[in-house]
Amino acid sequence: MTESNQNAAIYFVERHRRGPLAQKPAFVEGIENGRILTYGTLAEQSDLMADLYARHGIRREERAAMMVLDSIEFPIIFWGSLKAGVVPVPLNTLLATDIYDGILKDCRARVLFISELLLPAVESTFANNPYLKKVFVIGEPGPYLSFADELAAGKPEPVVDACGDETAFWLYSSGSTGLPKGVRHVHSSLAATADTYGANVLGIREDDTIFSAAKLFFAYGFGNGMTFPMSVGATTVLYPLRPTPEGVFEVIARTRPSIFGGVPTLYAAMVAAMRSKRPEGADAIRRSISAGEALPEEVGKGWKAVIGTDILDGVGSTEMLHIFLSNTPDSVEYGTSGVAVPGYELRVVDETGAEVGAGEIGELLVKGKSSADNYWNQRDKSRNTFEGEWTRTGDKYVKRADGRLVYCGRTDDMFKVSGIWVSPFEVEQALTRHPSVLEAAVVARKDEKGLEKPAAFVVLKQGESADGLAEALKELVQTQIGKWKYPRWIEVVDELPKTATGKIQRFKLRG
Repeated sequence: MTESNQNAAIYFVERHRRGPLAQKPAFVEGIENGRILTYGTLAEQSDLMADLYARHGIRREERAAMMVLDSIEFPIIFWGSLKAGVVPVPLNTLLATDIYDGILKDCRARVLFISELLLPAVESTFANNPYLKKVFVIGEPGPYLSFADELAAGKPEPVVDACGDETAFWLYSSGSTGLPKGVRHVHSSLAATADTYGANVLGIREDDTIFSAAKLFFAYGFGNGMTFPMSVGATTVLYPLRPTPEGVFEVIARTRPSIFGGVPTLYAAMVAAMRSKRPEGADAIRRSISAGEALPEEVGKGWKAVIGTDILDGVGSTEMLHIFLSNTPDSVEYGTSGVAVPGYELRVVDETGAEVGAGEIGELLVKGKSSADNYWNQRDKSRNTFEGEWTRTGDKYVKRADGRLVYCGRTDDMFKVSGIWVSPFEVEQALTRHPSVLEAAVVARKDEKGLEKPAAFVVLKQGESADGLAEALKELVQTQIGKWKYPRWIEVVDELPKTATGKIQRFKLRG
């Protein structure tokens, strides 16, 4: 290891190996009898990964897929892979078997690290995968290799030299189209997000404990639970289960986090479940953050009324690794996405690439050091997304005269009624202001004349009735945001189709 080594594991892991932070918990499992991983132990355990790879014939730059629940093994495998020069590929743990099959073949993973509970979702694909060489199981291994045993059999190895522009890891996009893309990030991207959003918006400190209900496989959850806390020596609470309001309340009571990270769907469910009573342990929360989907105004206000802190709603992407546009602790305005995070530049442009004026709709472009290198094996999509220093987000925004940005929807979700653009999110915001509505999604649907009009799908709060609701909602929208924007059709549904990271899949509602 040389002094010029830019391997990200040096900054996030190695510098905490000795000194006052060595014995401090870096990760705490927030379940009953959960385990603790200190900074010093993380450094020692991740040292063993290079030898594990060498014994099994895995070479530098080959891919190691991770289907790992949020447990202490996740950081050991991830940082140990970076130390070894192997490229970890954390995968969404909630996908279907055919999607896993496609991703594992697409990234050509040579090894798979997998939590025992997830084996049934992917095991049937192993026989037909020409690339996969070894499977390491966290838990009872069955016919496969035990991760714990194989790691323990290793000897420590030094961190390999790496350039800051060298590929460090991949994430697969959770885009609302349901077609994941392999997004390749370099070593320097990791510190870039910690130095921007982590330091300048979140304001994370060494004495913080952060609990991110958003999982580590999700770019937003990865920053929350890995790079931000590790950049300052804070503690992360890991929760391997699927987050429900009840489960999250239990973790908050058990661990008393000072920072909480969620997604709008979870926040909405938690606000409804709290019923104006603050849960045990929530008094310790000094920061609440949200991303993954635009936060409805009523959810933010409902959270603050009970918890006492605003939700800092922000916008990020897998391509940019974390949030680049956000409300800030000293400036929160629900219904807007805020302003550029320090360290990023933003532009809102029309179809020709020219910047739009105040009050006009355009596509959001972002420039920053955390941008991905490219999409794996998707040259056309890479060229259409990564334009020099700028990255196209595919999100439509209105830039106000005061500089704040207001979300309108994905580029492919927007539609016109009577020649005027309609923002699905604006209509959804209006619908969720009704006291009976928990969530809403709006899409375009053609009427009997073949003209596009808004159609709404709403989820009701527990115990609420749909009697007379459709007409009340139509009137509410007409009164609040405009007569042409009201939904001509309203359907009450039990739930909205979403990705595992909480993004509404509107394309599934259009059919």
